[in-house]
Amino acid sequence: MAQKAAIRSNLPAQLTQSFQTFWGMALVYFLFSLALRIVEIYLVFDTHVLGFGFSDIAFPSFFNDLAWSAYFLGLLLILHLILQFFSLTLAKTFSLLCLSLALIIQAGLTFYFTKTLLPLGQDLYAYSREDLLLTLQASGQLNWGSGILLLLLFAGLLFLLHLGTKKLKFGPKGLIGLSLTLYILLGLSLTLEDYIKVENVNRANVALNKTQYLTQESFDYFMYPGEYYFDFYLRSATDELFVEKNFINTSYPFVFEADYPDVLSPFFDSLQSPPDLVFILVESLGKAYSGKDAYLGSFTPFIDSLENHSLVWTNAISSTGRTFGILPGIFSGLPFGEKGFLELNDAYPKHQSLISQLKKNGYETHYFIGADRNFDHQGSFLTYHEVDHLNDIRTFDQKFEKSPSTTGFSWGYADKELIRDALQKLPIDPDKPQLRIIQTQTSHDPYIVPERAVYEQKLQNHLSDYLGISATERANYMAYQDIYMTLLYADDAVREFITEYAKRPNFENTIFIITGDHRLPEIPMSSRLDRFHVPLIIYSPKINQPTYFKGMSSHFEVTPTLLSMLEGQGFIEMEQQASWMGQVLDTAQSFQARLSMPIMRNKNQLLDYISGEYMFSDGDLFVISDGLNIDPVESPDIRNKLLGQFEEFKNKNNYMVETRRLLPEN
Repeated sequence: MAQKAAIRSNLPAQLTQSFQTFWGMALVYFLFSLALRIVEIYLVFDTHVLGFGFSDIAFPSFFNDLAWSAYFLGLLLILHLILQFFSLTLAKTFSLLCLSLALIIQAGLTFYFTKTLLPLGQDLYAYSREDLLLTLQASGQLNWGSGILLLLLFAGLLFLLHLGTKKLKFGPKGLIGLSLTLYILLGLSLTLEDYIKVENVNRANVALNKTQYLTQESFDYFMYPGEYYFDFYLRSATDELFVEKNFINTSYPFVFEADYPDVLSPFFDSLQSPPDLVFILVESLGKAYSGKDAYLGSFTPFIDSLENHSLVWTNAISSTGRTFGILPGIFSGLPFGEKGFLELNDAYPKHQSLISQLKKNGYETHYFIGADRNFDHQGSFLTYHEVDHLNDIRTFDQKFEKSPSTTGFSWGYADKELIRDALQKLPIDPDKPQLRIIQTQTSHDPYIVPERAVYEQKLQNHLSDYLGISATERANYMAYQDIYMTLLYADDAVREFITEYAKRPNFENTIFIITGDHRLPEIPMSSRLDRFHVPLIIYSPKINQPTYFKGMSSHFEVTPTLLSMLEGQGFIEMEQQASWMGQVLDTAQSFQARLSMPIMRNKNQLLDYISGEYMFSDGDLFVISDGLNIDPVESPDIRNKLLGQFEEFKNKNNYMVETRRLLPEN
């Protein structure tokens, strides 16, 4: 009985000490977390030019941070109390490590967001270790100095959190009050979270608690990796679309038969022989800062000049918000798989591409990039389609110099060096028709331009003379001067390529396709769709009717459109069955949208679907208008229609990943 009385009398004291230890650390954590949020907001507004102020995001930011703190500390308190029954030291050590790591993670996410204006989510798990290391090296953060600083920061946090247990003392009533307040706040945040919404994409991203977002994304990634149900209703895709696709095989749900109309030939002079096709894929070239009606002003004056002699789609989109989607999107119109189609490189399902179809019809194929072609597994895709001549960082002539670097690491060769290397290697008068692909990389983070002094002056001249930007407005542009200089540099590289190519004998029989892989996120975006809005230009001396088209089109439409033109001209034979997701480029000169397609923001982030003039995005419905502006709209019927189409695509996509069935082998 005496022993039981002793146990009973020690329990309140043990719990009091446990609560005391926890709240001493938790309050220090909360203060540091609040300080990091203040630093984040300061850096965001100091670094970026945003169309809103602190007052616009103050309340939702405070609410989101308070909600996350209540959730995180509420869960940690429960675990702390459970562990203290085994050992007070164990409970304290566990909580100390969790709180320190949480602050380290928050600091890292703050740095990432202030640089990209995008919260880090499931895309963290989509890249290989090698690709992540290359990205960190390029950013300059992977070095001994950063490692030592991180260790010192971690040690300092451990000490300060421990100090909180010694300096912050509360009585039993205070400890009970703190704990009850914590769970009341948690309940309120769960009740009110649906009412605290921010529509504007940039405001929403700033207000978001970045640690909470990563935690939720990580939970979904590991707990719900994929739900598969394979029951396909094969229907012809005719509703409001250009091409009637007759889906014919439940074992291969993407396979269809269709007659693609030739929409390009009316704009061309007669072709006497198979034309050469040259793709120029410009890194991070978004419509926001390139071409007619670019709302930030155009930073591609030479590409702009080509528009006067070209077919131009002003409402074109990429299929993904990162580079991983450009090759499978524009050349094959492929579904995304789980992390982008190229991640299926261990065993690609059989599929077609513009590359493979042209090779079957006698074309010779070339590919050039200044970086490592194996990043994002692009090399495996090109090898699968048996590109005749693959050129990347390993094949450059020794006379060319790699891009400048501030960290000792470089992605590879800058765009002008890429162009010169390609011009040197491409045969001048080949005996076969040509498919040539140039993929640039200078306009990519860390945005280091060669000939910096030249482009600093060129940017100033461009702002004043080409864009007519006043001195008072110029500071908004100079906040992103490194980015804008790389865009001007990339445009000059394209200028040099086209100018030199025009001297070749087959220039008159060449069709150039110029586009961007996606819009860069570091300059604030106007909407969720803005990230995908890219220039799309077909330039050729053979064009007899230069035209601007406002019909909405995507990278998915490029390959079937070109192939149908070549077949219509009698230069190739298309296979009867296909699996690409594209229609044909829309040549309407007033705005319309007749697409039905998913778009993928990042690897692992398949949240958006477009059908007609509507966009379903992360649970919200928008209507699309000219310029690819989007506005929220309420329509349960339309929302359910798009959601059903989206789920049907995801079902087929998951089936393709599991079975690797895209096209029959025969």
